[in-house]
Amino acid sequence: MSSPRTAPGPSKAAPSKSAGGRRGEKPAIGRQGEKAAPVKGPKAPKAAKSALPKAQPPKPPSNRAERTAERREAIIEAALDEFISRGFTATRIDDVARRAGVAKGTIYLHFKDKESMFEELIRTALVPLIGRLHAPPPIGGSVRDAVEAFARTFIQEVAATRRGDIVRLIVAEGPRFPSIADFYYREVVSRGLAGMRALIELAVSRGEIQQKNLARFPQILVAPAIIAVIWQSLFSRHAPLDAIEMFRVHLDLIFGERRTT
Repeated sequence: MSSPRTAPGPSKAAPSKSAGGRRGEKPAIGRQGEKAAPVKGPKAPKAAKSALPKAQPPKPPSNRAERTAERREAIIEAALDEFISRGFTATRIDDVARRAGVAKGTIYLHFKDKESMFEELIRTALVPLIGRLHAPPPIGGSVRDAVEAFARTFIQEVAATRRGDIVRLIVAEGPRFPSIADFYYREVVSRGLAGMRALIELAVSRGEIQQKNLARFPQILVAPAIIAVIWQSLFSRHAPLDAIEMFRVHLDLIFGERRTT
């Protein structure tokens, strides 16, 4: 009779690494009432970077605006060179484009014709200077000082520079192109006369000028400036003119000689 087989007992389960950590290490026991810290598993793989490129911040509009302004300025400079060397009648848009280093079509993006180009020359080169006439004399300063300062600026920045060529060109070409003369009168001459008239009236009220009728003819006050522009181009090589000193003598005739102490 065979002996009864003994029922095998429950087999011992192999210790799990996740439950006890590494072999030989005791599982960490937290404080009473605290949950055991979760066991860190293997790190999840990083999400793949998006294949779409990041949106670039828009470029500041000033870059394009600056390039446009530089191109326009180059066109104006080239136009001035062409007008001075060829005259208004003979100047062609093609020549301006070639000198400016731009396509002919680029010119028409900025100006509709050479007349509007010439008007821009007047507007940028002369109008800001005339605007200074409308500033009142500084506190404590005389009207004569203000007029003399303006005359000095006009002679130095217009009569003795290429800006004077614009005035001389208008004198030469104005009769054949009345629209240009009209524009120059409206933008420069009329504003200059209004500013001079206001200064004369102020000088009369202060007693600096005795001749009250001078306000009717402000052209008299600015006459030496026009003479300086014309003389510079026609006769300066024969008889150089000290235009600033001439203006001082002219102001002595109007305001009276300065008293020297």
